[in-house]
Amino acid sequence: MATKHTVKPAAGRVGVLLPGMGAVATTFIAGVEAVRAGLAKPIGSLTQMGTIRLGKRTDNRTPLVKDLVPLANLEQLVFAGWDPIADNAYEAARKAGVLEEKLVEALRPRLEAIEPMPAVFDTRYVKKLDGPNVKKGKNWMDLAEEVRADIRRFKEEKKLDRVVMIWCGSTEIYLEQKPVHQSIKAFEAGLLANDPDISPSMIYAYAALKERVPYANGAPNLSVDMPAMIELAKEMRVPICGKDFKTGQTMLKTVLAPMFKARMLGVAGWYSTNILGNRDGEVLDDPESFKTKEVSKLGVLEHILQPELNPDLYGNIFHKVRINYYPPRGDNKEGWDNIDIFGWLGYPMQIKVDFLCRDSILAAPLVLDLALFLDFAERAGMSGIQEWLSFYFKSPQTAPGLYPEHDLFIQLMKLKNNLRYVMGEELITHLGQEYYE
Repeated sequence: MATKHTVKPAAGRVGVLLPGMGAVATTFIAGVEAVRAGLAKPIGSLTQMGTIRLGKRTDNRTPLVKDLVPLANLEQLVFAGWDPIADNAYEAARKAGVLEEKLVEALRPRLEAIEPMPAVFDTRYVKKLDGPNVKKGKNWMDLAEEVRADIRRFKEEKKLDRVVMIWCGSTEIYLEQKPVHQSIKAFEAGLLANDPDISPSMIYAYAALKERVPYANGAPNLSVDMPAMIELAKEMRVPICGKDFKTGQTMLKTVLAPMFKARMLGVAGWYSTNILGNRDGEVLDDPESFKTKEVSKLGVLEHILQPELNPDLYGNIFHKVRINYYPPRGDNKEGWDNIDIFGWLGYPMQIKVDFLCRDSILAAPLVLDLALFLDFAERAGMSGIQEWLSFYFKSPQTAPGLYPEHDLFIQLMKLKNNLRYVMGEELITHLGQEYYE
């Protein structure tokens, strides 16, 4: 019989801190406010609308996830964030242009009350953006301490019981792990020395963990994906996860590629291109930021298809990813894929996919789920890398030495089995035990 684990109650107020108050963050906040006001449904959110099977299929036990797991409810959430642009959430939502004006106006008083705190920001790391609402300090450590003070003040002023942080900021320039990232001691020395291999997203992550705040990395930045932050998360007993929200084109890849592998169909080439006109598209117009995103997007196929195990089918794939900034499209991203596959006797076939999606509409429910699941993980005593939350990321963070699982449905199975395990329910294996009894 499975053992139920101790999970602290979900009572009290939960703060959700958002570095980056652009399209994704404001769409998330406005969406939660719209649901709370009875103006919309939380479509796309597993924590709000998803179900989970318990026991055998014949048991007919399929509650909502939120009825099995003690999650905070939407009424308990309180929002704040940082941004180098001083627009409040109402102004930022209007400029983002994701939501209809009628809805934004209906939520105006709630959104206007959320003004961004001065951000840790440096144009060396995000070259296409700038703004006056930034922190000043003699070194990175000073700025980290200012973020920690912001967290404590937010918690005290809003009378919060717990806080989580979800990175919704821009994609930074490409950085690889260096000696400064290898230990807490080295990282803190780097903060004092203004080490250029430390970026703003790492400063937020460090500040969050030092304040025992769970942290999720929604961009492909290095952020918490380094030994120093993993060590700090374990020391402070805080859950972390990332990286890069899995929303549009990559989400489709993690569905289609497993199909090819399951049916032993070969892939000769996969060409992916995107046009995007929001702030994210503008940032990715810089080659150094694009490289960070490209590395995140390119790793998916290799890990799913495992060319080293299937060289005849996947050993010679030509995989190309392009992102083009196109202002007229705004947040309505278009992802176009041309896939050249081959089947029986090597005969070629093609699949073409044109995904006309809304970037922030797909990302907002992920922010909600991650906030609620990280809060749950902290109350359940989980710390360090939360691989069971890989479902939400393009480039899932794993323990050192493990390759990431990218298949969307295996990720979902891992997530739900983790919830079953913590809540003392039997894991679902799909073995069909009725044939062996």
